[in-house]
Amino acid sequence: MKKKIKKITNNLLKHKLIRFFLVGGLNTAFGYGLFALLIYSGLTYPLALLICTISGILFNFKTIGSFVFKNHNNYLLLKFLGVYVITYFLNLGCLAILQYFAVNIYLSGAILVIPIGFFAFLLNKNFVFTDSEILQ
Repeated sequence: MKKKIKKITNNLLKHKLIRFFLVGGLNTAFGYGLFALLIYSGLTYPLALLICTISGILFNFKTIGSFVFKNHNNYLLLKFLGVYVITYFLNLGCLAILQYFAVNIYLSGAILVIPIGFFAFLLNKNFVFTDSEILQ
């Protein structure tokens, strides 16, 4: 039974998207917790989102690069930062739309976690940690 579970786990971990969401899960819990705390403390959601985004960039660069894409090229940090800039503004726009429709800001942040995460995965896979970048 243990061997079966280990085999299933190893097969799942071969998929970049699964590894991406596993690594992202921990960061998301931290990021959303910080987001909620900052909103609760009175910060506006654009500033709270900016602080949360900045706090995770360096840690995520190393974990996503190393564990998800098997890439240790530190020169990709600027591209990685570009992904964060794009996802920040997309997230900000989506939060503003949800606020327009009077959706609770805490719920709005939670609703956007998966779609913004999936979009970030696609950007990282196709523009930052591409196969050609791994070889460099």
